Amino acid sequence: MRCAIRLRLRDTRSKIHRGDHAFKSRKPESRRVQVDIREYNRIAWDKEVERRNRWTVPVSEAVIAAARRGEWEILLTPSKPVPRVWFPDLGGIDVLCLASGGGQQGPILAAAGARVTVLDNSPRQLEQDRLVAERHALLLVTVEGDMADLSMFSEQSFDLIVHPVSNVFVPDVCPVWEEAFRVLRRGGVLLAGFSNPVTYLFDYNLAGRAGILQVKYALPYSDLTSLPAGERQRYIETGTPLEFSHTLEDQIGGQLDAGFLLTGFFEDAYPEDENDLLTNYMPTFIATRATKPYHKTQEDDLV
Repeated sequence: MRCAIRLRLRDTRSKIHRGDHAFKSRKPESRRVQVDIREYNRIAWDKEVERRNRWTVPVSEAVIAAARRGEWEILLTPSKPVPRVWFPDLGGIDVLCLASGGGQQGPILAAAGARVTVLDNSPRQLEQDRLVAERHALLLVTVEGDMADLSMFSEQSFDLIVHPVSNVFVPDVCPVWEEAFRVLRRGGVLLAGFSNPVTYLFDYNLAGRAGILQVKYALPYSDLTSLPAGERQRYIETGTPLEFSHTLEDQIGGQLDAGFLLTGFFEDAYPEDENDLLTNYMPTFIATRATKPYHKTQEDDLV
Protein backbone atom coordinates (compact mmCIF):
# COMPACT_ATOMS: atom_id res chain seq x y z
CA MET A 1 0.00 0.00 0.00
CA ARG A 2 1.22 3.47 -0.88
CA CYS A 3 -0.89 5.13 1.79
CA ALA A 4 0.84 6.65 4.79
CA ILE A 5 -0.47 8.03 7.44
CA ARG A 6 -7.34 24.71 4.94
CA LEU A 7 -10.21 23.88 4.10
CA ARG A 8 -10.39 27.44 5.55
CA LEU A 9 -13.04 30.02 4.95
CA ARG A 10 -10.56 32.66 5.98
CA ASP A 11 -10.23 33.66 9.64
CA THR A 12 -13.53 32.01 10.60
CA ARG A 13 -12.13 28.56 9.71
CA SER A 14 -15.58 27.40 8.55
CA LYS A 15 -15.42 23.93 6.97
CA ILE A 16 -17.05 21.01 5.21
CA HIS A 17 -17.17 18.04 7.70
CA ARG A 18 -15.80 15.75 10.44
CA GLY A 19 -13.04 13.96 12.39
CA ASP A 20 -11.58 10.67 13.44
CA HIS A 21 -9.16 8.54 15.52
CA ALA A 22 -7.02 9.30 18.54
CA PHE A 23 -3.84 10.64 16.98
CA LYS A 24 -0.22 10.49 18.02
CA SER A 25 2.12 12.36 15.71
CA ARG A 26 5.46 11.11 14.43
CA LYS A 27 7.10 14.41 15.41
CA PRO A 28 9.82 14.53 18.09
CA GLU A 29 8.61 14.11 21.66
CA SER A 30 8.77 17.86 22.35
CA ARG A 31 6.27 18.52 19.54
CA ARG A 32 3.97 15.60 20.30
CA VAL A 33 0.36 16.43 21.08
CA GLN A 34 -2.28 13.83 21.90
CA VAL A 35 -5.93 14.57 21.21
CA ASP A 36 -8.86 12.24 20.62
CA ILE A 37 -9.53 13.70 17.18
CA ARG A 38 -12.85 12.02 16.63
CA GLU A 39 -14.26 13.20 19.97
CA TYR A 40 -12.81 16.69 19.64
CA ASN A 41 -14.14 17.22 16.09
CA ARG A 42 -17.53 15.80 17.05
CA ILE A 43 -17.92 18.53 19.66
CA ALA A 44 -16.43 21.14 17.33
CA TRP A 45 -18.91 20.34 14.55
CA ASP A 46 -21.81 20.40 16.98
CA LYS A 47 -20.70 23.97 17.71
CA GLU A 48 -20.53 24.73 13.98
CA VAL A 49 -24.24 23.89 13.79
CA GLU A 50 -24.90 26.49 16.48
CA ARG A 51 -22.79 28.98 14.51
CA ARG A 52 -24.80 28.20 11.34
CA ASN A 53 -21.76 27.25 9.34
CA ARG A 54 -22.71 27.14 5.65
CA TRP A 55 -22.43 23.34 5.59
CA THR A 56 -24.79 22.85 8.53
CA VAL A 57 -27.84 24.69 7.16
CA PRO A 58 -30.56 22.32 5.84
CA VAL A 59 -31.91 22.73 2.32
CA SER A 60 -35.18 24.56 1.79
CA GLU A 61 -38.65 23.21 1.07
CA ALA A 62 -38.30 24.51 -2.50
CA VAL A 63 -35.13 22.46 -3.05
CA ILE A 64 -36.86 19.28 -1.85
CA ALA A 65 -39.90 19.96 -4.03
CA ALA A 66 -37.67 20.47 -7.07
CA ALA A 67 -35.75 17.24 -6.33
CA ARG A 68 -39.03 15.33 -6.29
CA ARG A 69 -39.69 16.69 -9.80
CA GLY A 70 -36.28 15.43 -10.92
CA GLU A 71 -34.66 18.87 -10.77
CA TRP A 72 -31.75 18.51 -8.39
CA GLU A 73 -28.01 18.90 -7.91
CA ILE A 74 -25.56 18.42 -5.05
CA LEU A 75 -22.12 19.74 -4.15
CA LEU A 76 -19.04 17.73 -3.22
CA THR A 77 -16.89 20.88 -3.25
CA PRO A 78 -17.78 24.54 -2.57
CA SER A 79 -19.08 25.74 -5.94
CA LYS A 80 -19.37 23.33 -8.86
CA PRO A 81 -22.36 20.93 -8.91
CA VAL A 82 -21.56 17.28 -9.52
CA PRO A 83 -22.32 16.38 -13.18
CA ARG A 84 -25.60 14.48 -13.46
CA VAL A 85 -23.90 11.91 -15.71
CA TRP A 86 -21.80 10.88 -12.71
CA PHE A 87 -24.90 9.47 -10.97
CA PRO A 88 -26.68 6.18 -11.54
CA ASP A 89 -30.47 6.21 -11.73
CA LEU A 90 -31.44 7.07 -8.16
CA GLY A 91 -34.78 5.28 -8.17
CA GLY A 92 -34.74 2.80 -5.27
CA ILE A 93 -30.97 2.50 -4.93
CA ASP A 94 -29.12 2.44 -1.59
CA VAL A 95 -27.00 5.55 -1.01
CA LEU A 96 -24.50 6.21 1.78
CA CYS A 97 -23.78 9.89 2.43
CA LEU A 98 -20.40 9.44 4.10
CA ALA A 99 -19.38 12.09 6.66
CA SER A 100 -22.08 14.17 5.01
CA GLY A 101 -24.47 15.40 7.68
CA GLY A 102 -26.01 18.85 7.68
CA GLY A 103 -29.34 18.36 5.94
CA GLN A 104 -28.08 18.91 2.41
CA GLN A 105 -26.89 16.07 0.15
CA GLY A 106 -28.82 13.29 1.92
CA PRO A 107 -32.29 14.87 1.82
CA ILE A 108 -31.87 15.95 -1.81
CA LEU A 109 -30.96 12.42 -2.91
CA ALA A 110 -33.80 10.94 -0.85
CA ALA A 111 -36.28 13.35 -2.43
CA ALA A 112 -34.94 12.29 -5.84
CA GLY A 113 -35.89 8.68 -5.10
CA ALA A 114 -32.97 7.01 -3.33
CA ARG A 115 -32.93 5.10 -0.03
CA VAL A 116 -30.42 7.19 1.90
CA THR A 117 -28.25 6.53 4.94
CA VAL A 118 -26.33 9.52 6.31
CA LEU A 119 -23.30 8.71 8.47
CA ASP A 120 -21.68 11.52 10.40
CA ASN A 121 -19.56 12.07 13.50
CA SER A 122 -21.63 15.03 14.73
CA PRO A 123 -25.02 14.36 16.39
CA ARG A 124 -26.11 17.93 15.69
CA GLN A 125 -25.32 17.56 12.00
CA LEU A 126 -27.42 14.40 11.89
CA GLU A 127 -30.27 16.27 13.57
CA GLN A 128 -30.33 18.56 10.54
CA ASP A 129 -30.88 15.59 8.23
CA ARG A 130 -33.60 14.14 10.44
CA LEU A 131 -35.32 17.51 10.57
CA VAL A 132 -35.62 17.67 6.77
CA ALA A 133 -36.55 13.98 6.49
CA GLU A 134 -39.35 14.24 9.05
CA ARG A 135 -40.64 17.49 7.60
CA HIS A 136 -40.91 16.01 4.09
CA ALA A 137 -41.48 12.29 4.84
CA LEU A 138 -38.22 11.23 3.20
CA LEU A 139 -36.76 7.73 3.28
CA LEU A 140 -33.59 8.59 5.19
CA VAL A 141 -31.72 6.96 8.08
CA THR A 142 -29.02 8.63 10.18
CA VAL A 143 -26.08 6.86 11.81
CA GLU A 144 -23.53 8.43 14.15
CA GLY A 145 -20.10 7.02 13.45
CA ASP A 146 -16.54 7.19 12.20
CA MET A 147 -16.01 7.61 8.43
CA ALA A 148 -13.02 5.25 8.65
CA ASP A 149 -14.94 2.49 10.46
CA LEU A 150 -18.09 1.31 8.70
CA SER A 151 -18.28 -1.99 10.58
CA MET A 152 -21.98 -1.39 11.29
CA PHE A 153 -22.59 -2.04 7.57
CA SER A 154 -22.12 -5.40 5.88
CA GLU A 155 -20.11 -5.83 2.69
CA GLN A 156 -21.77 -4.61 -0.50
CA SER A 157 -24.56 -2.66 1.23
CA PHE A 158 -24.69 0.40 -1.04
CA ASP A 159 -24.93 1.30 -4.72
CA LEU A 160 -23.63 4.85 -4.36
CA ILE A 161 -21.42 6.61 -1.81
CA VAL A 162 -21.36 10.41 -1.64
CA HIS A 163 -18.38 11.79 0.28
CA PRO A 164 -18.08 15.60 0.19
CA VAL A 165 -14.98 17.36 1.49
CA SER A 166 -14.64 15.89 4.98
CA ASN A 167 -11.60 13.62 5.17
CA VAL A 168 -9.59 16.76 5.94
CA PHE A 169 -10.76 16.10 9.51
CA VAL A 170 -9.06 12.69 9.84
CA PRO A 171 -5.32 12.09 10.21
CA ASP A 172 -5.30 8.99 7.94
CA VAL A 173 -7.48 8.90 4.83
CA CYS A 174 -6.60 5.39 3.61
CA PRO A 175 -9.08 3.53 5.88
CA VAL A 176 -11.85 5.76 4.52
CA TRP A 177 -11.27 4.50 0.97
CA GLU A 178 -10.84 0.90 2.11
CA GLU A 179 -14.10 0.90 4.06
CA ALA A 180 -15.95 2.65 1.22
CA PHE A 181 -14.78 -0.07 -1.17
CA ARG A 182 -15.88 -2.82 1.21
CA VAL A 183 -19.45 -1.56 1.69
CA LEU A 184 -20.01 -0.63 -1.96
CA ARG A 185 -21.65 -3.14 -4.28
CA ARG A 186 -19.83 -4.28 -7.39
CA GLY A 187 -20.47 -1.79 -10.16
CA GLY A 188 -21.22 0.85 -7.51
CA VAL A 189 -20.00 4.44 -7.59
CA LEU A 190 -17.99 6.55 -5.14
CA LEU A 191 -18.24 10.33 -5.53
CA ALA A 192 -15.67 12.18 -3.41
CA GLY A 193 -14.51 15.74 -2.87
CA PHE A 194 -11.32 16.81 -1.13
CA SER A 195 -8.90 19.71 -0.67
CA ASN A 196 -5.89 20.21 -2.88
CA PRO A 197 -3.03 19.77 -0.37
CA VAL A 198 -1.19 22.80 -1.74
CA THR A 199 -3.65 25.03 0.18
CA TYR A 200 -1.95 24.02 3.42
CA LEU A 201 1.42 25.44 2.41
CA PHE A 202 0.44 29.03 3.11
CA ASP A 203 0.09 31.32 6.10
CA TYR A 204 -3.63 32.06 5.94
CA ASN A 205 -3.48 34.57 8.78
CA LEU A 206 -1.04 36.65 6.72
CA ALA A 207 -3.16 36.21 3.59
CA GLY A 208 -6.25 37.50 5.38
CA ARG A 209 -4.46 40.31 7.17
CA ALA A 210 -2.16 41.61 4.42
CA GLY A 211 -3.28 39.91 1.22
CA ILE A 212 0.05 38.10 0.92
CA LEU A 213 0.48 34.44 0.03
CA GLN A 214 3.57 33.23 1.85
CA VAL A 215 4.69 29.62 2.11
CA LYS A 216 4.93 28.68 5.78
CA TYR A 217 4.16 24.99 6.38
CA ALA A 218 5.66 21.73 5.19
CA LEU A 219 3.34 19.02 3.88
CA PRO A 220 1.61 16.95 5.00
CA TYR A 221 0.13 19.54 7.33
CA SER A 222 -1.47 18.91 10.74
CA ASP A 223 -3.18 21.41 13.04
CA LEU A 224 -1.73 19.38 15.92
CA THR A 225 1.93 19.51 14.94
CA SER A 226 2.38 22.20 12.28
CA LEU A 227 0.97 25.14 14.25
CA PRO A 228 2.89 26.98 16.97
CA ALA A 229 1.66 25.90 20.41
CA GLY A 230 -0.07 29.20 21.14
CA GLU A 231 -2.01 29.25 17.88
CA ARG A 232 -2.99 25.61 18.28
CA GLN A 233 -4.24 26.35 21.79
CA ARG A 234 -6.40 29.20 20.46
CA TYR A 235 -8.00 26.80 17.98
CA ILE A 236 -8.76 24.36 20.79
CA GLU A 237 -10.09 27.03 23.13
CA THR A 238 -12.49 28.32 20.46
CA GLY A 239 -13.58 24.81 19.44
CA THR A 240 -12.27 25.13 15.89
CA PRO A 241 -12.37 21.77 14.04
CA LEU A 242 -8.86 20.38 13.62
CA GLU A 243 -7.60 19.61 10.12
CA PHE A 244 -5.02 17.41 8.40
CA SER A 245 -3.79 17.66 4.82
CA HIS A 246 -3.36 14.51 2.76
CA THR A 247 -1.10 13.91 -0.20
CA LEU A 248 -2.60 13.37 -3.63
CA GLU A 249 -0.94 9.96 -3.48
CA ASP A 250 -3.22 9.13 -0.54
CA GLN A 251 -6.31 10.90 -1.87
CA ILE A 252 -6.20 9.55 -5.44
CA GLY A 253 -3.67 6.73 -5.20
CA GLY A 254 -5.42 5.59 -2.03
CA GLN A 255 -8.67 5.07 -3.94
CA LEU A 256 -6.80 3.04 -6.58
CA ASP A 257 -5.03 1.01 -3.91
CA ALA A 258 -8.37 0.22 -2.29
CA GLY A 259 -9.51 -1.28 -5.61
CA PHE A 260 -11.44 1.54 -7.25
CA LEU A 261 -11.26 2.54 -10.90
CA LEU A 262 -11.13 6.31 -11.45
CA THR A 263 -13.76 7.34 -14.01
CA GLY A 264 -14.25 11.09 -13.49
CA PHE A 265 -12.37 14.15 -12.26
CA PHE A 266 -12.90 17.90 -11.91
CA GLU A 267 -11.40 20.82 -10.00
CA ASP A 268 -13.21 23.55 -8.09
CA ALA A 269 -12.58 26.64 -5.98
CA TYR A 270 -14.36 28.88 -3.51
CA PRO A 271 -17.05 31.17 -4.95
CA GLU A 272 -16.01 34.77 -5.61
CA ASP A 273 -17.82 36.12 -2.55
CA GLU A 274 -15.52 34.09 -0.28
CA ASN A 275 -12.59 36.33 -1.35
CA ASP A 276 -10.08 33.51 -1.06
CA LEU A 277 -6.69 34.80 -2.19
CA LEU A 278 -5.32 31.49 -3.45
CA THR A 279 -8.44 30.95 -5.56
CA ASN A 280 -7.26 33.87 -7.73
CA TYR A 281 -4.38 31.68 -8.89
CA MET A 282 -5.54 28.06 -8.95
CA PRO A 283 -8.36 25.61 -8.18
CA THR A 284 -8.18 24.50 -4.57
CA PHE A 285 -10.53 21.49 -4.51
CA ILE A 286 -10.81 18.22 -6.40
CA ALA A 287 -13.71 15.87 -7.02
CA THR A 288 -13.44 12.32 -8.29
CA ARG A 289 -15.80 9.64 -9.55
CA ALA A 290 -14.65 6.07 -8.97
CA THR A 291 -16.30 2.71 -9.51
CA LYS A 292 -15.95 -0.68 -7.87
CA PRO A 293 -15.24 -3.28 -10.59
CA TYR A 294 -18.00 -5.75 -11.39
CA HIS A 295 -15.58 -8.67 -11.11
CA LYS A 296 -12.93 -9.49 -8.53
CA THR A 297 -9.39 -8.61 -9.59
CA GLN A 298 -6.06 -10.11 -8.66
CA GLU A 299 -5.52 -7.10 -6.38
CA ASP A 300 -8.71 -7.98 -4.46
CA ASP A 301 -7.23 -11.35 -3.58
CA LEU A 302 -4.16 -9.68 -2.11
CA VAL A 303 -6.10 -7.47 0.28
